[in-house]
Amino acid sequence: MQSFSTSFTVDETPQHAYEAITNVRGWWSGDIEGATDELGGEFTYRHQDIHYSKQKVTELSPGRRIAWQVLDAHISFTEDPREWVGSEIVFDIAQERDRTIVRFSHVGLTPEIECYEKCSSAWGYYVNTSLRQLIEGGEEALNPTEG
Repeated sequence: MQSFSTSFTVDETPQHAYEAITNVRGWWSGDIEGATDELGGEFTYRHQDIHYSKQKVTELSPGRRIAWQVLDAHISFTEDPREWVGSEIVFDIAQERDRTIVRFSHVGLTPEIECYEKCSSAWGYYVNTSLRQLIEGGEEALNPTEG
């Protein structure tokens, strides 16, 4: 199954990248409620009436890996607003010499589903721009439409 994935490399430690990723409010703009940095914790994400999702933190390996299972979702612009339900969002972190590689995958977000184009574009921004900025500069980044 081909899922959406992207990656980037930064001049920071794997632990620093891990801490930024678990600070979800610092890079994924919208309303976030709940624990984003506790194993077994659940949190919701909401952006206006366009996107709602509920994630469970299923893996936290400091400096190495973070995974969330999507428990519930409502994507308003799709025929099946629940198409994210059951998918998995994964961040793999690896050190390569003195740099850190962050690999993001949304397992289940495939080209066959209606949301793929818009959702993969949004993930591209949040991961490659917003999250990367947070890791590199320590400043929280907002969605340009919300800033």
